[in-house]
Amino acid sequence: MQRDDSEQSSKRPRCDSSPRTPPNTPPAAVKEFPNLRLPSDYRTWDTEQVCCFLQLNGFRDPSVLDRFREMKITGSLLPYLDESHLDVLRVSSLWERKKLLNCIRLSKTHVDTVKVINDPIHGHIEFHPLLIKIIDTPQFQRLRYIKQLGGAYYVFPGASHNRFEHSLGVGYLAGCLVWELSEKQPELYISERDILCVQIAGLCHDLGHGPFSHMFDGRFIPLARPDVNWKHEQGSVDMFEHLVNSNDLKPVMEHYGLIPEEDICFIKEQIAGPLGSPSKYESWPYKGRPKEKNFLYEIVANKRNGIDVDKWDYFARDCHHLGIQNSFDYKRCIKFARVCEVDDRTHICIRNQEIWNLYDMFHTRTSLHRRAYQHKVGNVIDMMITDAFLKADPYIELTGAEGRKYHLSTAINDMEAFTKLTDNIFLEILYSTDPKLDAAREILKKIECRNLYKFISETQPGKEKIEKEDIKKFPEEVANAKPNNIPLEAELKTEDFIVDVINMDYGMEDKNPIDNVCFYCKADVNKTITISEEQASQILPKKFEEQLIRVYCKKTDEKSVFAAQQHFVNWCAIKNFTKPQDGDIIAPLLTPLKREWNQGGASSQKLPRARVALFQNE
Repeated sequence: MQRDDSEQSSKRPRCDSSPRTPPNTPPAAVKEFPNLRLPSDYRTWDTEQVCCFLQLNGFRDPSVLDRFREMKITGSLLPYLDESHLDVLRVSSLWERKKLLNCIRLSKTHVDTVKVINDPIHGHIEFHPLLIKIIDTPQFQRLRYIKQLGGAYYVFPGASHNRFEHSLGVGYLAGCLVWELSEKQPELYISERDILCVQIAGLCHDLGHGPFSHMFDGRFIPLARPDVNWKHEQGSVDMFEHLVNSNDLKPVMEHYGLIPEEDICFIKEQIAGPLGSPSKYESWPYKGRPKEKNFLYEIVANKRNGIDVDKWDYFARDCHHLGIQNSFDYKRCIKFARVCEVDDRTHICIRNQEIWNLYDMFHTRTSLHRRAYQHKVGNVIDMMITDAFLKADPYIELTGAEGRKYHLSTAINDMEAFTKLTDNIFLEILYSTDPKLDAAREILKKIECRNLYKFISETQPGKEKIEKEDIKKFPEEVANAKPNNIPLEAELKTEDFIVDVINMDYGMEDKNPIDNVCFYCKADVNKTITISEEQASQILPKKFEEQLIRVYCKKTDEKSVFAAQQHFVNWCAIKNFTKPQDGDIIAPLLTPLKREWNQGGASSQKLPRARVALFQNE
């Protein structure tokens, strides 16, 4: 990533195939008074200089300028003007309001210049000075040392990207979408505060990820602290609070026009949803913004249907680094997004002709999970790192606030300690000479030497969905499923097996997320419609969720692997799971014993008789 300081003119350079960077300034001022020289720092302007600046930028309504003089509005007050003040100034026209706010926004650029970052996905992207202040903190820079795809890097050599650049991309796309809505629909009253808060939420939404990303909160924490229900979204909220406080950013936020008491809450709510436990009697669960601005909560992390800028960035970025084609075009979603009122709430709606682009989006998500995120080798490496961390947990100490010590699993309770926890802990364990870390170190050495747990095979459950409580019993069931009719030369125990159950869906379990999308038509852009599966296409999937059951064996010698394969296939037969795709190869003596697994084979045996009937008159 390259960053360049840039005092850009109002027309920003556009990157090919990338949406326009959300401007930090409106169109350039009309220079009708060449001899007028305003001080570069708008905060020093007196009332007359403020009025001259507005005139220079085409805002020449004498009555409004007179009211600026009457209220003695100086340059130091400009950052705090919003829609409520415009009511007092009697600026009633939506266009005039927007024009005036744009002038106020422009005044700030006399002091602050945007920064330009060269991103491999979105091109040259600009960030507001406040966003740069957040990026240049230890808490945000920590994301440079956390792999976006965890153990998948050991399978896909190109997947070396980190949470840092993904977070920049989400902050950028959040700004693109909210600015597009603001430009198209001034009646939404999207303020500069709103735009900055949405960008900050996009930028900081992944601050809470631990080492190797989802491995930490998806595998390690549930095993290390089964009594704690902790997700990285909660970590992001806590880390953002720590980032603001430890870097004394509240005065900086105020300087750029934010109100920390309201806006910090709003940013957190965008990341993790309503804070605390909202009462069932509350019609509006959020505190940061009123329900008229509900649509702002659907930009970074959309709880309604999962269509958000977080996915748009990681689809494009992950596909780029994985070497996988991406058929989803997020730029069309930005261009055709529109806010409409639905059931007394404002929601982001999409043009009806874009429905197939949205289905492409969810198909891309499922494809990435199947081909990369849930790759059987990438997953086993995550499991081995998890095992190593569990063995090292009691012996690793991280210093937190006031000198208190924390372990890998307890660092989530102290953000100062958690700031020090990154992927680097892998190398600390690997190169440690502490004998207490011998067991953990041996596991990591196996990863380095590619001596991994052996993948046995995979199957799918029958009609009944597997619940979390069932998974805990599976390793013991597999160990006990030793076939009686096959002699095995290796004895396997419960601890030798790992059973991994993977949920593959469109992001909303068994539901179709498109059912929760509202569309609009060209004929009436303010009226929303829903589009059923039958209206969309006759060849859509009938189910939107499936489960995969994968079994691994920690013993890697040939005899143990053969025994594990027989255990697994026999267990599948006992549980009435689907026949493993390679079942006839790895357990040819067992699969014929399950009659349900061979019905396809029996029908195929009729083919020769059909051929005889066809040619009986020859």
